[in-house]
Amino acid sequence: MTLPSINLLLQSILSGVFIGALYGLIGLGLGLTWGLLRQINLAHFGLVFVGAYLTYQMGEAWKIDPLFALLVLPPLFFVVGAGMQWVLSRFRISPFNSLLVTFGLTVMIESAVQGIWTADYRRLESHYNALKFTIGKLYVPVPELLTLVLALAVAFGVWAAMRYTDLGKAMRAMAEDGPIAAAYGVNARWLALLLAGGCAALAALAGVCLALTFTLAPSQIFAWVGVVFAAVMLGGLGSALGPLVAGVIIGVSEAVTMAVASPSWAPIVSFSLLIGMLLLRPGKAA
Repeated sequence: MTLPSINLLLQSILSGVFIGALYGLIGLGLGLTWGLLRQINLAHFGLVFVGAYLTYQMGEAWKIDPLFALLVLPPLFFVVGAGMQWVLSRFRISPFNSLLVTFGLTVMIESAVQGIWTADYRRLESHYNALKFTIGKLYVPVPELLTLVLALAVAFGVWAAMRYTDLGKAMRAMAEDGPIAAAYGVNARWLALLLAGGCAALAALAGVCLALTFTLAPSQIFAWVGVVFAAVMLGGLGSALGPLVAGVIIGVSEAVTMAVASPSWAPIVSFSLLIGMLLLRPGKAA
C-alpha cells in the first residue's frame, strides 16, 4: 500500500465532503418519513432519479438552465408526494408493509424512466460542469459546492422549522404519540400529507444536484439505497441534521479509503460504520 501525497489526501477529503452532502440531502427526506410517519419509503430514491432525469430533460432537450429546476420541480413533487400519502393512508400501513409497497413503486418508476429515457447513460452537459476554482492546490467544482450549500441550507432550515414552529412541534408530537397529539387538536392526517409532500420536494432538490454532478442510468436507483440507508440510520430517524453529518462522515471515509487503499474497499466503509454504531450505541440490545 502506497500512501498518497498530502495534497491528494486533502482533495479526497474535500470530495468526500461533497458526496457526503449529497448522501445527506437524499437521506433527509427518507429519514423524516421513516422517523415521523413510520414509513420506509423506498420510492424516495425513485423520486430523486425522476427529478434528476427531468432536470436532464430541461437542460438537454428544452435548453433551460438546470438550476431553474430548483424552482419548478419541488412544488410539483410536493403534490406527487402528498398524493402518494393520500393513497397510502387509505390502508393500514406498517413500516414493513410500506417497505414492500414502495419497493414495488420504485420498480415501476425505474421501468417508466427506462421506457422514457432508455437504459443508456445520460449526462447533463451544462456550463456548470466546467465551473471550478482553486483554494491553494485544491480544486473546488461549483456543482458539488452548490450541493453542499443547498444541503446545509435545507438541513438547518428543516431543523429550525421542526424545533421552533408550531407546525414542526405538532409533527414531532404526532410522531411521539399520535392519540395524545390528536387529543390536543393535532390533525395527523393533514400533517402526514404535508410531511410526505415536503419529503418528495426534498427528493426533487436532491435530484437536481444528482443531475448536475453524476451520470444517470435507471439501474443506478438501487445503487444508492445501501449507503443512504446507512447515513439515515447513523444520523438518526427523523433527525434533520443527523443524515447530513453521517453522510459527510461516510463520504470522507469512502474517499480516504479509495485514496489510501483501493476504490473496491470504499463500499465496505458505510456498512462497517453502521455495524459498529449498532454494536456500540448506548441502549443496544444485550
